Amino acid sequence: MNKFLLLTLLTGLFFSCKNKPTSLAGEDVKVDVHDFIEYFQPIKLPYQVTDTILRRKEQDASLISFKVFTQLVPDSVLTKLFGKELRPKLHAIGRVTVPKGESYLFVKAATASRKALYIVCFNRANKFAAARPILYSDNESGITGVAVMDAKYTLTLTHQRRASDGQMYFKKDAYIFNEDNGFMLILTESNEAKNRVPPIYNPIDTFPRKHKFTGDYAQDKRNIISFRDGRDPSRILFFVHFEKDEGTCKGELKGEAKFISASTARFRGSGDHCTVDFTFGTAGVTMKELEGCGNHRDIKCFFEGYFERRAAPRAKGKKKS
Repeated sequence: MNKFLLLTLLTGLFFSCKNKPTSLAGEDVKVDVHDFIEYFQPIKLPYQVTDTILRRKEQDASLISFKVFTQLVPDSVLTKLFGKELRPKLHAIGRVTVPKGESYLFVKAATASRKALYIVCFNRANKFAAARPILYSDNESGITGVAVMDAKYTLTLTHQRRASDGQMYFKKDAYIFNEDNGFMLILTESNEAKNRVPPIYNPIDTFPRKHKFTGDYAQDKRNIISFRDGRDPSRILFFVHFEKDEGTCKGELKGEAKFISASTARFRGSGDHCTVDFTFGTAGVTMKELEGCGNHRDIKCFFEGYFERRAAPRAKGKKKS
């Protein structure tokens, strides 16, 4: 009797192992959801993956056919990113299973022109619940992506980019899975708004510039002086904006200066004692604060320095009729 029972158990085990697919690459493979999930290798948390995985060559053993994948996952998950005509190659990257809970599958999808890493979630009843791409190959140049799932199953997606000035900007979004709503956004962090440099508004930019000293002078993009025609040839309008010590000390001043010599114009404030000289040379202007202009600047910096003259913008030619 014991031998018969043992033989029955071994026979059942043999057929169950025989029916379990060892590959999901074939178009005609039939697989149930449990075996599909188990096909993915377990991943230990925390799990971090960068967008370099999108350039990595995957083994054929991890391949999943499009037909098998869409037996259990809606094809709209892929068509939203790849369109209806393309069938990306799919690879099983790994699996995270919550004890007595949902399973998260990481799937790489790739065509010749686009690649993405997806997270696909099956709920505790092993029914498809949610999916979303988490890394892309078609980010703008200079943008990198990182995805992290921590020990509490929170998914954090971070994208970084280096601006032309060398500043590193980031945007971080954190998600958790919810049975009713899928992947819910619970946190967003970014330093872009905080570090974004506001543009400089030049209030006299469009004013006439017929005087020989009118024009735009600058040390760089954040330290400028503009001169425009005054009410008569003995006067000149100006606008100054400067930023020193990495932008921690700033000043701005607008007014009308009067020439006290052939090459020097002096500004005297009407409401305070602010006095500034502008001495023009062949290629630039030297600014010097003579009396306190503290109402127009931070206390540790002054209206001073040499500013080179910039070439005047070319006038747009009239279109020939």
